[in-house]
Amino acid sequence: MYKKVLLAYDGSIEGRRALREGAKLAQLCCAEVFLLAVVELPSVMAPEAGLAIPIDEQTANYKAILAEGVERLKALGFSPTARLEIGDAGQKIAEVAEEIEAHLVVVGHRPQGPLARWWFGSVGSYLVKRLRCSVLVAQTEISDDEFEQLKPPSEKPASGQADTASIS
Repeated sequence: MYKKVLLAYDGSIEGRRALREGAKLAQLCCAEVFLLAVVELPSVMAPEAGLAIPIDEQTANYKAILAEGVERLKALGFSPTARLEIGDAGQKIAEVAEEIEAHLVVVGHRPQGPLARWWFGSVGSYLVKRLRCSVLVAQTEISDDEFEQLKPPSEKPASGQADTASIS
């Protein structure tokens, strides 16, 4: 069904939900996993606070977020291909999805008010309109226990032991 799954990951709670749900689907489909983080240029500037975060600093933060996502996926037995892009999130996710010929793109859902949705739009809606592959806007809470079941049997902790690498 899905042979190539692109997971958009930003380290947020919503991004972690997307990572969990996407990983679960990828495992069920024995799919190849691609992990993408996008440094959005508008997010680098915070004019309302009078601050400008240097692009190098923002990029370093996203490299760390991407590395965290890769480690989470590796712990589940995946060998993800990771990539960092700079630009508009929706546009970059769509470009990478088309480039790798993804069968499924998984993104998180960040609740926003009606004005923000009208002004900025939604990455999920943009992707649905632009891409020819399936798009999953992940909102499902996957418990630590359910997520633990994704790990290969040899890597699961013995019953009664706590997993110190549990993902929040």
